[in-house]
Amino acid sequence: MSSVPRRSLLKAAAAAGAAVQFSWALGRGDARAAAAAEAPADERPASVSWLEPGGLGAAAGSTFGVAWPKGVHPGDRAFALTTADGADVPVQTWTTARWPDGSLKWTAHAVGPEAAGAERFTLAPGTPATAAKTVSVTETGRRITIDTGTVRAVVSKDGGKLVESVSRDGVKIATDGRLVLLRQSDLDDGDHGDAKWDRFDGEISDAVVEQRGPVRAVVRIDGKHRKGSRSWLPFSVRLYFYAGSESFRMVHTITYDGDQRKDFIRGLGVRFTVPLRDAVYDRHVRIAGEGAGFLTEAVQGITGLRRDPGAAVRTAQVKGERLPDPATWDQRVTTRMQYVPTWGDYTLAQLSADGFTLRKRTRPGHGWIPAGGGRRASGFGYVGGVTGGLSFGLRDFWQKHPAQLDIRGAAGDAAEVTLWLWSPEAQPMDLRFYHDGMGQDTFPEQLEGLNITYEDHEPGFGTPYGIARTSELMFWANAATPTAAKLVDQAAAVRTPPQLAVSPEDLVRARVFGGLFSPVDRSTPARATIEDHLDYLFTYYKDQVEQRRWYGFWDYGDIMHTYDEDRYQWRYDVGGYAWDNSELSPDLWLWYAYLRSGRADVFRFAEAMTRHTGEVDVYHLGTWAGLGTRHGVQHFADSAKQQRISTAVYRRPYYFLTADERVGDLMHDLVDSDETFLALDPIRKIRTEPYTPDRHALSIGFGTDWSGLAAAWLTEWERGGPKAAKAEARLRSTMETIAAQPNGFVQGTGLYDLDTGRFAIADKPVVGVSHLSAMFGLVEMCAELIDLVDQPRFKEAWLDYCRYFNASKTEQAARYGQNFGTLLLFQGHSRQDAYAAAQSNDTGLAQRAWAKFDKSDGYTAAMVWDKTPVQGPAALEPGYEHLWISTNTTALYGLAAIQNLALVGDHLPT
Repeated sequence: MSSVPRRSLLKAAAAAGAAVQFSWALGRGDARAAAAAEAPADERPASVSWLEPGGLGAAAGSTFGVAWPKGVHPGDRAFALTTADGADVPVQTWTTARWPDGSLKWTAHAVGPEAAGAERFTLAPGTPATAAKTVSVTETGRRITIDTGTVRAVVSKDGGKLVESVSRDGVKIATDGRLVLLRQSDLDDGDHGDAKWDRFDGEISDAVVEQRGPVRAVVRIDGKHRKGSRSWLPFSVRLYFYAGSESFRMVHTITYDGDQRKDFIRGLGVRFTVPLRDAVYDRHVRIAGEGAGFLTEAVQGITGLRRDPGAAVRTAQVKGERLPDPATWDQRVTTRMQYVPTWGDYTLAQLSADGFTLRKRTRPGHGWIPAGGGRRASGFGYVGGVTGGLSFGLRDFWQKHPAQLDIRGAAGDAAEVTLWLWSPEAQPMDLRFYHDGMGQDTFPEQLEGLNITYEDHEPGFGTPYGIARTSELMFWANAATPTAAKLVDQAAAVRTPPQLAVSPEDLVRARVFGGLFSPVDRSTPARATIEDHLDYLFTYYKDQVEQRRWYGFWDYGDIMHTYDEDRYQWRYDVGGYAWDNSELSPDLWLWYAYLRSGRADVFRFAEAMTRHTGEVDVYHLGTWAGLGTRHGVQHFADSAKQQRISTAVYRRPYYFLTADERVGDLMHDLVDSDETFLALDPIRKIRTEPYTPDRHALSIGFGTDWSGLAAAWLTEWERGGPKAAKAEARLRSTMETIAAQPNGFVQGTGLYDLDTGRFAIADKPVVGVSHLSAMFGLVEMCAELIDLVDQPRFKEAWLDYCRYFNASKTEQAARYGQNFGTLLLFQGHSRQDAYAAAQSNDTGLAQRAWAKFDKSDGYTAAMVWDKTPVQGPAALEPGYEHLWISTNTTALYGLAAIQNLALVGDHLPT
């Protein structure tokens, strides 16, 4: 048995978050003081390197973000990129955020194939190098043409062909890039014989150029899938091109707007036609299996025959090279070639995370034969000939199963390639709600249900209408069949797209995200212990993803909320205890862990979570657009739809580190989400006083509600978005009117006017403190805003909240006239103690911060950290049914507290 206490760590959850700010706040070398000591003109260059070793590989290019200290670089500053040995690398730069004084806060930078040969770079003010090849974009009435200098793509502005053609050296490599949707109208459980399939094709409604080079060009295409008079399932596709590259990237998003009872997705794919010009024996199919393993075949194979065409011929075909003149072969082969089958069709289907099958056939109407299989395919393939062909790949292929790759018609004049994001060979996508309501028709009944399964149910709220999912694809226009080594590199780029990243030291120096993190520090035994615990817990959750198979199209990127110690199983089927949906901010734990360490494995884990929680757990259409769904058995199941899940605070790090446009869209879409409070009252089930939402008197909480709004407004303001002026005004006015409340943040809630963007000032003081208020990004937002906006009363109101949450009930009553009642998550709130201690130089408060962190209700010093397996009864995987530590994700919030304890200085026990 594990020596870790076997108890629910709901209270410990806060612990995870507490440490993120704790260390710098209590440290002797306070980061704020260090930043102030730096010369205002400090223009030290940024250090940039590849997240994973290996460099750019076969990828088209990389885009990365760099943070700069306030006031250092003017808004029009140009930057140059050089390798460690001083070679210039062409770079394209644009601004993604500014400080309030107009200086650069975050810049984004794109590099192309010229960056392939180096591992480390320096970014500094200067004139960027000019590339030998640049990307150009031209537009006509109906088309957009992008030329990278190596390939030329023609994109449609209307119709059903997103990409009309992709050419290289005047040769068309691919045509008719389009979207395919298969819909099934019913699910007759137990008998699928009568199910009807309909095919819908993507139809463009709009196409715009977002970037025009010289290094990177981006085109966005929007539309819906259409058949006849019906259009549904909106899509948004971005195409990325880099100067000099032979490849391009596609980011594909769908938003579900169907009826969950009759719109079952049977297949969802991206399809290209690949013209074929070569003899069938000079055409090649390559399909990646696991790792570097490949199916390597010709459409008409001449190896393994009863008669041998000759070693040179066989060797050339295996390599994908043009075969010698057939007149030079053994004529016993050439005279009988008409009897050698041509294999035109191939399918690789990955229907689970643990197995794929590969099969082929000669042509339609004839039987399939097995061609191999394995566990986890790379999601990559190639079809073409010695005069050119298309490589194609789908990222997270097995992680987001069921997926599939199809090649059809390779023995004819053109092959058809389909990358299925949802395999038509899998069960149809079933998004129906998982139970019938069980009689929970009224609020009292629903609260009773909440008290037993922790699920907040309400009829009609468990709908997938408006949720979304984003997929990433890559394509290469090859001048000839690639070599084995090149194919391996291309497949690797699909699995893990190369990413440049700025150093943690530069991020700390810039004091972004409120300056609430510091580099990993193992300089003392206590600090090393804290870092060891952080590593331990990250490894634990990473391993749980694998052990518990938290994979699938809609699920990958999330983790579970709470463990069932009796079944040795996570509570995947118990109401609100199942999928976590960002409950208590695991997203922030992961991103701060990355910001401190620069670790690639942490980045990739956080990236998958950001993609998931921003798309699947949030509504993008309909009445609740802008709101997220609380944790539950299905990601959309719970009836609590709130800002605390959709908050932009979870997306900001990924956006600024990568300049990802899709995540930028998600944050921009939240700017007007204060309007959602007209449609839905977050605490409608537990109100004791009459309340009807009114445009001029909307009840909005100062914690989980306002922090989400503030994050969206801050992001829009610093990005300089189209609603930046409104966002800044709302930030300032809500900060002012929260501070003006009789009890400040302790007041808990206020009446908000949508037209003025202000809270009404309450006529009497109220104590409305919840242990959840500060657990969804409020701490991060307040720290950033206090650093950005000069409002002393707001700062003091926040410091008061920080000082008194963990104070004694007597102290609370003395300050506010009554105590705060029964609270939880004291360890998580230790970071507020630490923040207030640092801001006011209060040694006693600093000592309380450490005591609350070390000895309260989360990952405390009393816990024994070991990896002794907890053996349970026979399970799906005997030998794996154990936990390293009895936990749930609420404990993760305490990890943030642990992270910043690395710099608590004299207050950290030795």
